[in-house]
Amino acid sequence: MLPAPEGRPGRVGRVAAHLFVADLERPEVADEDRHHLERVLRLRPGETMTVSDGRGGHRRCLLGAGLSLQPTAEVVWTPAPAPALSVGFALVKGERPEWTVQKLTECGIDRIVPFVGARSVVRWEPERADRHLARLRRIAREAAMQSRRVWLPAVEPVSDVATLAAAEGAIVAIADPDGDAPGLARPFVLVGPEGGWSDDERKTAPATVRLGPHVLRTETAAVAAGVLLSALRARLVVPGS
Repeated sequence: MLPAPEGRPGRVGRVAAHLFVADLERPEVADEDRHHLERVLRLRPGETMTVSDGRGGHRRCLLGAGLSLQPTAEVVWTPAPAPALSVGFALVKGERPEWTVQKLTECGIDRIVPFVGARSVVRWEPERADRHLARLRRIAREAAMQSRRVWLPAVEPVSDVATLAAAEGAIVAIADPDGDAPGLARPFVLVGPEGGWSDDERKTAPATVRLGPHVLRTETAAVAAGVLLSALRARLVVPGS
């Protein structure tokens, strides 16, 4: 497997579509992607696209008859971006969790963790949690294809603040209007429910970071955290700017 072109980490260039496949040596369009290629993108044989294994490997292909894939280049590999960026968000109503996962994926977040806060209103029933999680992972996969990512983000099962703080240690920070400016020393930001953090959650969190001067809705704050962390990692902004 060849390294990706220097200076273009994670980029696959301008192509008609980008897909995740099970095998880069013998790429095939998954059944779940056929409708999107044929009916949404309306691709035709002869168009150039890229395929990825979701773990950094990717290659160019031509779309053939019957949605067959014909490799036209060697497999190249892009290292995982570092540091890994994580955003946790408190569960919210309706379709807002799906929207949040979609946008965090587009921003380049590597790990997305829904959680239940002490003041959360929304709580997934155990018998429905697996179904909700599967849907979020499907949305992350679709968003990663749309945004031409070669590393699939991890969407983890629902957790809570104490568990995440204990497991992740000093890299975790909770979003708070009185916190410090975000930085890559704490690349895991938790965004609380609209009711705010409890006193116990504040004591549990190793640090706080602020995301701006205004009070944001949970899903907006999660995306703001994702944008800021991604911009810092890409050096589009620097701390203190």
